[in-house]
Amino acid sequence: MRIIFVRHGKSDYTNDCLTPEGHKQAAATAERLSAEGVQKIYAGTSRRAQQTAAYTAQRLGLEVMTLSFMGEISWGGPGIPADGRPWELGYRMLEEGFDFNTADWKLHPYFYENTVSQYYSKVTSEFDQFLNELGYRHEGRRFLCLGGRDETLALFSHGGSAGIVIAHLLALPYPYVASVMPTDCASITTISFPVAEGKWVFPKMELFNDCGHIHDTNGKE
Repeated sequence: MRIIFVRHGKSDYTNDCLTPEGHKQAAATAERLSAEGVQKIYAGTSRRAQQTAAYTAQRLGLEVMTLSFMGEISWGGPGIPADGRPWELGYRMLEEGFDFNTADWKLHPYFYENTVSQYYSKVTSEFDQFLNELGYRHEGRRFLCLGGRDETLALFSHGGSAGIVIAHLLALPYPYVASVMPTDCASITTISFPVAEGKWVFPKMELFNDCGHIHDTNGKE
C-alpha cells in the first residue's frame, strides 16, 4: 500500500481557499498524480484541502472522502515562546541541546501545555484507527499487516497534520520533523507499506516534498 500525502496548494488563509496560483498548483498536481495509479482520494475538512483534492478527483473520476482529523492544527499556550509554533520551538530545542533520542519532547515546557500536543494525540490516535481499517495495526515502532491491499491512496491535507502523521509513522519526534522536514504547498510525499499478511512490516519513505510538477509564473520549477 502506498499513501501519497499532498499539501494543499498556495492559499488565502483568511478565506480558506486557494489563490489563483494555488489553483494552478492543484491542476499540476492532478496531472502529476494521474500516472500514480491512485485508487482512493481523501482530504481534510478545510476548503483549501478540499479544493486541491477536487482537481485530482475530477482528473481520475474519483470521489473525495473526508477525514475530519486531518484538518489544520493549532498551537499555543500561556508563557510558551514563539506563540507555540512547533517548527520554531523544535529549532530552539536543537539549539539548546535537547536530546530527542533520549528525552520525551511532549514533557518539555515548550510542549507540555502547548495546544499542539492535544492535536498530536488526536491526529495520531485517529490515523492509527484509519490505518487499521486499511489492514495495518500500529504497535510501537512496528505494524502488523492484517491483510493490507496493494493500492495507492492520495491524502490531501496540511503541513501540520501531515507532519504529525509522518513523524508518527516513522517514529520520529514531531518538533524535529516540523523543524527540519517542512513541506511546501502542493508538494508530494509518499510512504509505502509492504503487503505481507500476518507479518510485521515497516513503512518506507519513497519520496519527500517533491515539487517537480509545480511551475511558477515565469515557467521555472
